[in-house]
Amino acid sequence: MDSSSLVRPGLLLFISICVCVVSGNPLYTTVIDCTTDSSKEFGPEDEGYAGEVEVVTGIAAGSGVKLVPYIFDKHLEYLELSFTLGDTSATVRTKKPLDADTLTDSGGSLFYSIMCDGVIKYNNTRRLRINDINDNSPIFEEKLYSQNVSESEPVGFEVVRVTATDADSTAANNAITYSLEPASEVFEVTSAGAVRLKKRLNYNSVQQYNFIVRASDPLGSNDTATVVINVEDFDNLYPYFSHSLYQAFIPENQDGPFPTIEPEAIKAQDGDTGINVALIYSISEVSPAEYQSNFHIDSSSGVLSVQTPIDREEMSSSVISVSIKAAQTDDSLKTANAVVSVTIEDVNDNAPKFDRSSYSVSLLENSPVDAVVFKAVVTDLDQGGFVGTLRILPESAPFSIGSDGTVRVKDSTALDRETTTSFTFQVEAAETNPPNNVATAEVSVTLLDENDNSPVFTSNKYEGKVFANQTVGMLLVQVEAADVDDGANGQIMYSIDFGNSDGYFSIEDKTGKITLAKEIPLVENRILEFPLYITASDGGTISRSTTAQVIIRAPGNSKPQFLQRVYHGNVAEEQDPQVLILKVNFLAMAEEKPVIPRVDTHSDKFSISSTGEFTTKVKLDYDEGPHNYSVTISISDGVDSDSAVVEVQVTDVNDNSPVFAPSSVTTSVPEDSEVGSNVTVVPATDKDSSFNKEIRYSLRGGEGRFDIDPVSGMVSVAAALDRETKAEYNLLVVAEDQGRPARSATASLLVQVSDINDNIPEFSAAEYQVEVLETESVGKSLLTLSAVDPDEGANGRVSYSILQQSPSSDPAVFELDSSSGTLQLAQPLDYSEVKMYSLMVQASDAGTPSLVRNGSVVVKVKDVNNNPPVFSKEKYDVAVFENLASGASILTLEVTDRDEGGFSNGDFVYTSDTFDINKQGVVTLKNDVTLDRETKDNYILEVVAVDQATDGLRATAQLNITVLDYNDNAPQFPPIAEPLQIPEGNYTEENPGDIVTIVPTDADLGPNGEVTLSLSSPHPLFRFREDGTLLAVGALDRESRETHELLVKASDNGTPQRESFTTIRVSLTDVNDNKPEFSSSSYVSSILLKDAEKGKLLLTLEATDKDAGDNSLITYSFSSGSSPYLALDSTTGAVTLTSDLADIKEDTTLVLTATAEDHGEPPLSSTARVVVNLRVVSLVEGVAFGSSSYNFSIPEHRTVGTTVGTVFASSGSDLYDVSYTLKKHSDLFSIDASGAIKTKAELDKEEKEWYVLDVEAVDTRTPPTTAVATVTVQVEDLNEPPQFSKPLYQASIVSIAVYKTPVVTVKASDPDVGDQGRLVYNLEDDTYFDVDPSTGLVFVVSAVELAGQKVELKVHADDLQGLRATTSVEVTVGGSVSSSDVVVIRLNQPANTVENQIPDMESSLVKVLGWNVNVVGVSNDNGGASESRIQRAAVKSLVSLICLDGGTVVSGEEVTTKLQSQSEAVRAELVKVFGDSLQFEVKLEVEPQSPASSQAVVIALGVLLALSMMGLMVAVVFVVRFKKTKDLQEDSEQSFDMSREGFDNKAWMDSELKKRNSQDKKPDFNNSVRSRQTDDDDGGPISAL
Repeated sequence: MDSSSLVRPGLLLFISICVCVVSGNPLYTTVIDCTTDSSKEFGPEDEGYAGEVEVVTGIAAGSGVKLVPYIFDKHLEYLELSFTLGDTSATVRTKKPLDADTLTDSGGSLFYSIMCDGVIKYNNTRRLRINDINDNSPIFEEKLYSQNVSESEPVGFEVVRVTATDADSTAANNAITYSLEPASEVFEVTSAGAVRLKKRLNYNSVQQYNFIVRASDPLGSNDTATVVINVEDFDNLYPYFSHSLYQAFIPENQDGPFPTIEPEAIKAQDGDTGINVALIYSISEVSPAEYQSNFHIDSSSGVLSVQTPIDREEMSSSVISVSIKAAQTDDSLKTANAVVSVTIEDVNDNAPKFDRSSYSVSLLENSPVDAVVFKAVVTDLDQGGFVGTLRILPESAPFSIGSDGTVRVKDSTALDRETTTSFTFQVEAAETNPPNNVATAEVSVTLLDENDNSPVFTSNKYEGKVFANQTVGMLLVQVEAADVDDGANGQIMYSIDFGNSDGYFSIEDKTGKITLAKEIPLVENRILEFPLYITASDGGTISRSTTAQVIIRAPGNSKPQFLQRVYHGNVAEEQDPQVLILKVNFLAMAEEKPVIPRVDTHSDKFSISSTGEFTTKVKLDYDEGPHNYSVTISISDGVDSDSAVVEVQVTDVNDNSPVFAPSSVTTSVPEDSEVGSNVTVVPATDKDSSFNKEIRYSLRGGEGRFDIDPVSGMVSVAAALDRETKAEYNLLVVAEDQGRPARSATASLLVQVSDINDNIPEFSAAEYQVEVLETESVGKSLLTLSAVDPDEGANGRVSYSILQQSPSSDPAVFELDSSSGTLQLAQPLDYSEVKMYSLMVQASDAGTPSLVRNGSVVVKVKDVNNNPPVFSKEKYDVAVFENLASGASILTLEVTDRDEGGFSNGDFVYTSDTFDINKQGVVTLKNDVTLDRETKDNYILEVVAVDQATDGLRATAQLNITVLDYNDNAPQFPPIAEPLQIPEGNYTEENPGDIVTIVPTDADLGPNGEVTLSLSSPHPLFRFREDGTLLAVGALDRESRETHELLVKASDNGTPQRESFTTIRVSLTDVNDNKPEFSSSSYVSSILLKDAEKGKLLLTLEATDKDAGDNSLITYSFSSGSSPYLALDSTTGAVTLTSDLADIKEDTTLVLTATAEDHGEPPLSSTARVVVNLRVVSLVEGVAFGSSSYNFSIPEHRTVGTTVGTVFASSGSDLYDVSYTLKKHSDLFSIDASGAIKTKAELDKEEKEWYVLDVEAVDTRTPPTTAVATVTVQVEDLNEPPQFSKPLYQASIVSIAVYKTPVVTVKASDPDVGDQGRLVYNLEDDTYFDVDPSTGLVFVVSAVELAGQKVELKVHADDLQGLRATTSVEVTVGGSVSSSDVVVIRLNQPANTVENQIPDMESSLVKVLGWNVNVVGVSNDNGGASESRIQRAAVKSLVSLICLDGGTVVSGEEVTTKLQSQSEAVRAELVKVFGDSLQFEVKLEVEPQSPASSQAVVIALGVLLALSMMGLMVAVVFVVRFKKTKDLQEDSEQSFDMSREGFDNKAWMDSELKKRNSQDKKPDFNNSVRSRQTDDDDGGPISAL
């Protein structure tokens, strides 16, 4: 009912009362009786009356009356008595309008009395009943109710209770109903004013609710109050980080806070934003764990910093994962976790470092240039290793260092131990990048002696004598030699090699002393002479020796005599006197008898000294005097004498120079003379004799074009002549004799080269180009051709002609002057007919035969603008869609122009704000413009084409552009009422309910503007009809849901389809279909009798009705079991005591049935049981747990039925039993009657560690009482054994697989967490194989001995507590592989990069080759081991591999052939692995004899020799060590240079395998002694230890 309809009767009633008052008539007229007490009742009368109530008559004259209280004193506030003594009547009138609302104590009646004022004061009592009318509106006790409510409160929780009172006195007028404005989905208000929750609060969604509560009485009078509900955040959410993963990049020397963190700074906050408890940040874990102490996080700000700088070079990986945690300060178990991935970036903070601080090496002197001294290994812990330059300081040192650290000999001549025994210098490694760290190492090179010096005697001849008094052992002479070599090489041993056949002499081998070994039989008159040849030998391995002569003379008793009858000597002519010719030896006993030698003949020319020195006395002339002299000489001691002859030969001296006649010669030679042809002879003579007169000729000058016969002096042509290059040559002929010193003379020779016609005329340009206006006149000179012929005379005279004109014409268009080369116009030009002429011209000389050269001339005809442009159409019609992109092309206007260049220089003139036209005629939509068909759908442009900017010719066309519709407008909804209403009810598809009809619009055309309405997703309760009517097609229950928010979609039929959405709210109006529901089926209250008092509130019944309005107004009453002790307020449901229960002496229980009935039509009701316990002594009742919470733990994987723990609850009385129920996780746990909690399933910590159970205890009271306890169960970890993914792994390798060749990776897993889940792999037998303890990679140690076998390996995976898993690896070792099956390919990649990509590289090669590919080795192309590599940009690696077809090894030759034939496919696959810059090459050549095999034989012989001859081995070691570096370099070059002839895979593999095995296993003596291969003169191999 409309509230206004309720007000109107009230107003009418009020008016009627006023009319009654205005009339002035008393309500009642009575006759008083003052003789006795009397009582009268009046009414009822409506409240609000003012005026005369009662006129009392019958008052005795002179008697008085007065108005006195009756029962209620305050009632006289409303009345007064109008009486004057002597009057017989009195009037009772109102002092203020009557108000029943203030008379509630008297039940709405007004009591008063008229007392007779006599001796006996009789009372005439009156009771005036007053009707209550609805003249008061409800009034709230407070205008603002504010309450804080936790979001954790359950549905039904009373948030706040509002109270309004209505001053009207009757229930019909003062019954109040409450409602909320606006209607709320979250709150509801009961008839008692209790605002309760309809659904749970969420602080994070809404922090405050503000709404109006309206209190209305039955006539609609109302009052409002504001309710503000502040939602208090309940700590039920965990904190959270803004991001689960953060990234930071810090340099390795960073300390302090991180400079940046991506994507933003670390921040966490409490999920309960209202509470927003402060968080404490901490680091929960750092991986790797050893960096835990390096990081720190500010506990309050979350700023992550580095406490201790991190050295990247000490890290196995440059990425550190820092797990951070944010925990609430009030509950440390409420945490959030995130990970910060910290990448440590390299800083060049490590200086390069040599593998040694100093190097001390020995080097054999005279080592050749590029001989390897040693290799310095430079490392740099920074990323990328050492990148820089190496050099030697000082640079004057005779050594050089390569980029790989190899120190080599630079200057072999300086390596002379006898000059310098050692060199000291530094090697410097300087970084390229800042701060350009430098490292140095001292190098000391000691030169080892090479036996490169022979012993040298102090004299080349020694003499000794034996006299008559000879004795054995006497010292005759001592020879002495010196050797500058060192050690044994410089130790000298002397021996007599020749001349001691009779054994007269002996020599001490160390001192060189020659002594008499036995007496010599002297011969009288004779001097015995013994020539001995003494050899001095050094102690070198290959000994060097020198021989000297010792003459031992043994004179007998004799007279002076010459030792020879004839002496021979030579002397050169023209020498100054005193030239020693020879020394004459003679015997004489000078000690006894002095001897005097003299010249007997030719004494004027010769003389002899006392010692026998025969010399000249004058100059001798060979040319003028005798050539030979026989000179007689004699010797005499005064008694005896002897004579001899000296034959002297005078030798010629080269004292005459050759002489030319004449000294200057001129000749000529044709320039086409053949090489070797004679030119002329230039003779010379010499007056000397013999070889001094022999002349040899030579040439100076001539630039190598001439040669001369050294004997005859004939000059000939030595090289081709070209007169044009050089026409004459000035030569100097040198004649030199063969004397010593030689004498020479010179003559000049002028050779003139004569011309022949051997040069073709050459044009000055390969092609001539000229441009001519088509309007040029005939006879115009266009250009002058120029050709040059370097020949002379007629051979060089050039004439010109035109051979061909293209296009041809008759007559010809051009003329060419034959002598000047001038090209002239002979005919008029027309650009439109011919735009370009090509002329073939010829230049010819006048030689015989004539030589010619052709050239070309291009004549371009230049156009004159005389043709207007022409559009391809007069009118262009084009249609475009309105969604055409800004700047998009629409069409191209085609314009032609017969003039040169067509329309290329033209432009378009137009007027448009929407479109652009460029010079190419492309019509485009302007960049800043868009089309809208709905605004404008057609454009017409007039376009003018102008062929040039100045004085241009023009053409005009029309452009008609039609704009087509594009679906660019979404449908639009009309205004829709809010909300839409429909009564709740059971609607169906067959009987739907109409709600509203919606007609949307769309500005587009055709299908683009056709709109269809639908719900965004199918709805079981609503749908749209085709005409846009929204229908209810399902059961609608307001109490379940009062409003429905529907998302309506309006879709057009365009492409692309456009949609619009709007939300409409359908509100259900109430139907009384719900009866009141009590909040509990029973209400229990207990009170001690001593606390009882009248009006004491025992309990409040509370019932709710899901309906609305009057349908939800509830009246309470007791339907059965009424008690005089209890009163029930029908409106509030309050049950109170009616007395203090003084008459009850024992415990009493009152059981009643309460009814709650709504005000609907028809009304609905429900009942509840009410129990009131009136107790004399105690109120303790109900069940309770011994503790509110319990904590238990259980190891994981315990069997089902294992007891977790026991809880206990007491009922407080033996009369009642207690039972238990689990409220959570009842699928995993159970509880029995004793409170024992047991498992119903096997628990796994790795799945879940913590369980929180709610246990409810219920007793057997009526009604029963309950209690709840919280049980926390922790699942403890149980160490579980690891497990391999497979029981058996299979793999195959080849027997020559090198150390660390991967075989297979085994993988085990451990279900445990943390350290208990960490596994270590190991092998039972690691003789031939081993396994990486962390990754499980099984690799080869050495498989040579297993060739052709199948081996089973046992691999274990152990956790840290000793639990183990075992698997088997079955390895098939191929035994039929030879080194010739190994193929080596070269890649331009660092070896370490290749090693990391071996699996991918093998897979790539398999795709191309179709065979299984096994990589068996990777090394640098300089032979260095990969372990000492430094990655560089320009490095290359060698990869050795074999291929298997099934179980058969594919020959290396077949693999090589396929690699070469499929090289492009191979490269394409390898590019996927290594990148686009990859290059590779392959080559396989096998030599008949492997150097390595012969080397092995030499090593074996060397070892045997060492065992038998220790002394010789020492010498061998010196040589081997000296040659070792050079040999390794040579071996490396032979092994790794794939482009060399004779490359041998087998040699390389044998060397590589030996090297790998020696490095990784045990020492190999064979590697410590190496042989060096050289070539002898015959080219055969020589092995030298």
